[in-house]
Amino acid sequence: MSVEAHRIEDQLSRAFEGDAWHGPSVLEVLKGVTATQAAAKPIPGAHSIWEIVVHIGVWEDVARRRLSGELVDPTAEEDWPPVRDTGEAAWAATLERLRAGHAGLRRVVAKLSDARLKETVPGAEYTCYFLAHGAIQHDLYHAGQIALLRKAA
Repeated sequence: MSVEAHRIEDQLSRAFEGDAWHGPSVLEVLKGVTATQAAAKPIPGAHSIWEIVVHIGVWEDVARRRLSGELVDPTAEEDWPPVRDTGEAAWAATLERLRAGHAGLRRVVAKLSDARLKETVPGAEYTCYFLAHGAIQHDLYHAGQIALLRKAA
């Protein structure tokens, strides 16, 4: 693992699991959220916590696949898939998929060489370095939205 890849992987971990400088990570802000809370839409026109969680997972998967050299561009429906089952078991499964997907992204980032970090992502005009940092920023952006949705409920 390159030193820079290690730093990025550490920041991914902090943004997702905790010990972040800014405040609560994705999992910290989701702690204690029930399926009912996750499915609620307390702000008209805004996504639910559940929809945001699924969306985070989609983009962590896209980032992992792009960093692995795959050309992938999700459709609008793939970007924000509808939540059909809002039961507690489905919520638990959604959170488990999120954790597993994040772990997969971190494994790919951890293996990036300095040379690979400088390479352009297939089909894009930005580097792997830029994409990896974008994944961190995306997690934090949506963690903030989830925190606001929790307060609005």
